[in-house]
Order: sequence, then C-alpha cells, then structure tokens
Amino acid sequence: MYWDALPDFEELIGLNSKGASTLMSQHLLAAADRYGLDWLRLLCEANLCEDVAINTVATTLALAEQHHCFQLKSVCLKFVALPDNLRAVMQTDGFDYLKESYPHVLTELLEYVAKINEHSIAVGKLGIEGILDGGDVNGRRVKQRM
Repeated sequence: MYWDALPDFEELIGLNSKGASTLMSQHLLAAADRYGLDWLRLLCEANLCEDVAINTVATTLALAEQHHCFQLKSVCLKFVALPDNLRAVMQTDGFDYLKESYPHVLTELLEYVAKINEHSIAVGKLGIEGILDGGDVNGRRVKQRM
C-alpha cells in the first residue's frame, strides 16, 4: 500500500504456487475495494489479469463482477471463451460458484462465445485477405483513419 507495488506473494507466504498468489491478490483486491484504496485495487486487478488460469478464472471472474473490475472481467471472459479452456473451467468448483452466484455472467459469456464464433465464420467466408485488404468481417470496405 505504501510502496505502489504488490509484495512477492510467493516469497511472503512461502509457497511457489500461482494459485496462492492469485488467492492473495483476490483477497487484497476485495479489501482495497472495500476501503477505497483505488491504486491498490488497480495493482491487484493488473496482477490478476496476468495470472489467469483454468483453476482460478471462474472465481476471479466472480470477483471482477462483484467489484466492478471491467478490465479483469474482459480478460477472464476472453480466456474462458476459448473452447479448450471452457471445457476445463466448467469442471471447476469456481464455475459452480459463478453459476449459482452470478448467473447473468454466464449469459455474458455465452454472448461473447457466440460473437467469437460469428467472427470466425465471417473470416472463414471472406478469407483473411478480405479483412487485410481494407474490408471488415461483413465484406464492407473500411476507410482507414489518418
């Protein structure tokens, strides 16, 4: 809080585990939000954005929703939306907690996955050349801003 940096959690608690570091960052983010320590909250959010993992992403996503951490929520949604990640995350206890506590976040996740799939189909139809040649995913010409 006084040094504008987070401590090395692995050194602090004596464990070499990303999960322990993530858990500490989650708790610290909640405390920082509760006590209005915005700079510390941003540091924790940035740290959690870098440490997204299968076994912690669902609880981190719930935390992001609870504390209105929009960047963290976006990073978590992007991570979970990947097909292999989604299957694995759905097997975690954190996903069950997310499903029970924040069902609307699952709706957002489904919308995000659908949007990715639509984009993939559009890119497949046009070919990457159409996108790189100044078109958008709908085949329209896009004028570049200067």
